[in-house]
Amino acid sequence: MSLSHTAAEYMLSDALLPDPSSSRAKGLRLELPSDRLLKFVTVGLPLCLVSLAFAREFSAGSQISCFSPTNFTGKQSAYTDTACWESLIHHGFDAEGHVITKSLWALKVFPYSLLVVAVLMYLPYLLWRYAAAPALHSDLLFIIDELDKSYNRSVRLVQHMKKVQQASAEPERFWEEYERARRERYFEFPLLERYLSCKQHAHALVFIYILRNLLLLLFLAATCLYLVFLHLNIFFQDEFNCSITTGLLQAEPHIPPLIPCKLVFFSVFQLISLSVGSVYVLLIPVVIYNALQLCQWDKGLLSVYEMLPAFDLLSRRMLTCPLNDLNVILLFLRANISKLTSFSRLNAVSALREATANKEDIDTVIDFMTLLAGLETTKPKH
Repeated sequence: MSLSHTAAEYMLSDALLPDPSSSRAKGLRLELPSDRLLKFVTVGLPLCLVSLAFAREFSAGSQISCFSPTNFTGKQSAYTDTACWESLIHHGFDAEGHVITKSLWALKVFPYSLLVVAVLMYLPYLLWRYAAAPALHSDLLFIIDELDKSYNRSVRLVQHMKKVQQASAEPERFWEEYERARRERYFEFPLLERYLSCKQHAHALVFIYILRNLLLLLFLAATCLYLVFLHLNIFFQDEFNCSITTGLLQAEPHIPPLIPCKLVFFSVFQLISLSVGSVYVLLIPVVIYNALQLCQWDKGLLSVYEMLPAFDLLSRRMLTCPLNDLNVILLFLRANISKLTSFSRLNAVSALREATANKEDIDTVIDFMTLLAGLETTKPKH
């Protein structure tokens, strides 16, 4: 056996991928990086700011400061602060002198409303986790394993072809048989390709993914509108007139009808609402971009695997409308590209193929590896 054939055997043996470990199934990413960022920001931001607001409330004590009359005792002043904080009703007068009232209760429940916002923002993630993630995990694990196995099958096929060519007494006859096998698709491994083709006609994953983004977009818009409503109606009124003519002090003499009060925490709530609103407005284009990703195919990944024999999902134009489960799977395959060991090797072969002068002599990875294995570099082309 010549030195070139011995080197070719070692080269082909090293080209085989090792058997996948069990950690691959545990390490699959079932969220896109942009979706993970959206989850952390939309859920974590209101929770963080609410915790700061509660810490401010516990450390500062009273959230309101009322200007009681000078003849009030300390207990009466404390009761005035408590009663006005419990009611949070502004008493004013219109242009004709009639008494009007305006409830400021939204300020009291504002921290708790942000907790509700955080829960709502977490709902789209729960929808994806329990409705789509299990099926997506199975699809990704199967497709990644099959892509790596298809690569290994191609390498083993090259090893067998090299041995047959070495044992062949008529090299031209060998290449004729090889071309006939190519035309009749003897090298085809149809399981993966047909599985991917079936995913083009399924729409469960794409429906849930679009629904997730629509829900997130709806909750973001509703939160922004809620904050705008608070600013237009309440968040510009840090002072109000409180009435304490009812309750324990109603029988006290010389009780003024209205007592001016000031909200101590008002600037903190303004800062929190502006922070949440501005960040959520900036996140709306990100959500729209995530949904629009499904309007085009990610053909870069599959085009590399078309170097494998008879894997021509793209060349046969089987990719139709991108709004299907296959496009969603391709997006998540791109996010899990580190788990796809064969991609890096085929990508390197593809780069060498682009840099080769005689590109007509290299059609698939079979051709490229046979050239490296020391076989005929000029075989008949039909």
